[in-house]
Amino acid sequence: MTIVADVVVKRLGRADYEPTLEAMRRFTRARDDGTADELWLVEHPPVYTLGQGAAPVTVANGIPVITADRGGEVTYHGPGQVVLYTLVDLGRRGIKVKPFVRLLEQAVIDLIGRSAVRRPGAPGVYVDGAKVAALGIRVIKGRAYHGVALNVDMDLSPFSAIDPCGYPGLLVTQTRDLGLPDTPAAMGEKLATRVIHQLENA
Repeated sequence: MTIVADVVVKRLGRADYEPTLEAMRRFTRARDDGTADELWLVEHPPVYTLGQGAAPVTVANGIPVITADRGGEVTYHGPGQVVLYTLVDLGRRGIKVKPFVRLLEQAVIDLIGRSAVRRPGAPGVYVDGAKVAALGIRVIKGRAYHGVALNVDMDLSPFSAIDPCGYPGLLVTQTRDLGLPDTPAAMGEKLATRVIHQLENA
């Protein structure tokens, strides 16, 4: 754990999705006006998660499907993907929800470079039409949790069993295939640094 500019960065290693989700909920319920914001870096074992906008999903590959309380549709998490959970008091920082989403997207764009872009009406970050980072948050009483998932060096095949983020046929990619050789751990550290920079300048 490190503390940078009143933001605590925690590295959870590989952790199951459901206990991590419950830990985020507990943290958000218990925090007060003096609680430092936290960024949690984690990799999850294979799991599909359904956001609040997602229709029920049936898959035949044995990977569990879990309902989450974030915004967005269905996505996949697995080893080699960096998930950065952003437990941020938006009200205290004076940041509205849409600008916060753009802030997280910009952190990924700054990390990947000029080839990375937004897509109107579809939160996340894309390179040549393929999604490299998915994004979904939940805000309760001005306090955000959930965050951004960046594909780094992973088996992308489980994405083919779903319509990623609700878009049939949406291609996915990862930073390794974009010529960025850093490990998931290194990319996670760099992403956390860029999110902190964005928060400091919001």
